Amino acid sequence: MINQIKGLHHVTSLASDARENNAFFTNVLGLRRVKKTVNFDAPDVYHLYYGDEAGTPGTVMTYFPFPNAGRGRKGVGEVGRTAFSIPTGTSQAWLDHFATFEVAGVAQDTRFGEKRVLFDGPDGDQFALVESNDDRTPWTGNGVSEEMGIRGFHSADMRLQQAAMSSELLQFMGYEKLDTQDNVTRFIVPGGNDANIIDIEEIPTAGHAAQGAGSVHHLAFAVDNRARQIEVREALLDTGYQVTPVIDRDYFYAIYFRTPGGVLFEVATNEPGFDRDEDTAHLGEALKLPSQHEHLRARLESLLQPLGD
Repeated sequence: MINQIKGLHHVTSLASDARENNAFFTNVLGLRRVKKTVNFDAPDVYHLYYGDEAGTPGTVMTYFPFPNAGRGRKGVGEVGRTAFSIPTGTSQAWLDHFATFEVAGVAQDTRFGEKRVLFDGPDGDQFALVESNDDRTPWTGNGVSEEMGIRGFHSADMRLQQAAMSSELLQFMGYEKLDTQDNVTRFIVPGGNDANIIDIEEIPTAGHAAQGAGSVHHLAFAVDNRARQIEVREALLDTGYQVTPVIDRDYFYAIYFRTPGGVLFEVATNEPGFDRDEDTAHLGEALKLPSQHEHLRARLESLLQPLGD
């Protein structure tokens, strides 16, 4: 069994409009944009990162906004809902806040005894705010108060036709079964970071998802450093998973593999972090390019949509 994984590192999704995406995560959710860079494989597309003040692993939502991308189709074989942690007793404050921005899909429910505010992002992405006892420090620079601010990720939901093999994988990755409610089973990394929960929702009769704007591209799990990452990679290879070589993503090192249920997993290092090329006080302000794309700067700056900030 793997014991190096701490919980979530980041969640990466697809969007259709960079300006709208940036406005939603900074103005509506109050997160900090901690990096403005580009897709390594499609440098004419942004890669935008949102999180807490420093972009701490376990707080960072990232997006590839492909201009005018078609909406994804919801179904099984994907991450269905990404959940953020908010302080206990702040659901009503968020409901009032969302009403001022006319946020779509707003509803309330309770899962495993925790109150949730459900809502949709600009491309129909499905999110939740979960009331929990979370002492992480929120970013308050975008107008959402510390009393109600998002602390980071709470969890992510995987929607699958069959849960058994993915359940085995999570347990191999160091997660333990915590509880079951209806068709949802909760897994947690004991002693992990504050984003250490995965819920598997089993829906045997549902159709398969099709990726597009509003879809989660991959879930990234956190390990401390490259040595721990290599240990995880070797363990996965020994178990029969097809795992990519280590890829340098500038702000972390990454490996990728596909789960039995079809969800793409990444294992990312907590090092070197988002301050490797920007001072923490100015994270996300300048366009940062991977070294192999620096020669394209003039063309990319003319092509990329202004974010309006």
